[in-house]
Amino acid sequence: MDLRYFDVVDATWPPYAITRTGPWLIREGRGGGKRVSAASAADIAKANDIPQAIEAMRALGQQNLFMLRPVDNELDQALADRGYEIVDPVHIYTCDPTQVGAGDIPAVTCFETETPLAIMQEIWAEGGIGPNRLAVMARAKGPKTYLLGRTQDRAAGTALVAIHDGVAMLHALEVLETFRGKGLGRYLMRAAARWAARHGAAELALLVTRKNAPANALYASLGMSVVGSYHYRIKENAE
Repeated sequence: MDLRYFDVVDATWPPYAITRTGPWLIREGRGGGKRVSAASAADIAKANDIPQAIEAMRALGQQNLFMLRPVDNELDQALADRGYEIVDPVHIYTCDPTQVGAGDIPAVTCFETETPLAIMQEIWAEGGIGPNRLAVMARAKGPKTYLLGRTQDRAAGTALVAIHDGVAMLHALEVLETFRGKGLGRYLMRAAARWAARHGAAELALLVTRKNAPANALYASLGMSVVGSYHYRIKENAE
């Protein structure tokens, strides 16, 4: 798979800081979730000093958490041998934004904002996306927009889209549970794709856990393709 997607993730859903420590990239997440808190191999051939990464994460007060790409097979096995368990396998989807954006969007359904409105923050909060993840969104550089989705005369969905290196990546798509299954997620995806195309992105990409069956079904139905994957390994008890 094309490893540049991982650079896009770091740019559009950025940790508070990324530090190079020997052969490792150490992410400081400050409560923003696994994506911004996991250590990963900066040098595939030399990422064998696992205690060095553990010490760096311990210094930040973070869990022993590693992100494994398809090229990290030896590291993946080494962590498994140390008792690290797989958690949250993730699919990377991508598509031509003009393809996804071609469908209809009913009037007064999707809106773009430069900053997240209070109602958007409330929708995210109901989905478990709180202030620490909002801080991640605020750190995203380059072109970006927040999307607000409406259905049945009320705000019911939201998402973030940001561009890096020609790839627009959608994050934090959330629709209130009461309004799911009514097409709003599809309309937000179309709005994201149209914004991406207007801003020169050649691709629209996103990340979703494999176990999220409804989301995977939506993205497949839009013609998006899985182009890669990754997973985490975690050890609850400190080494």
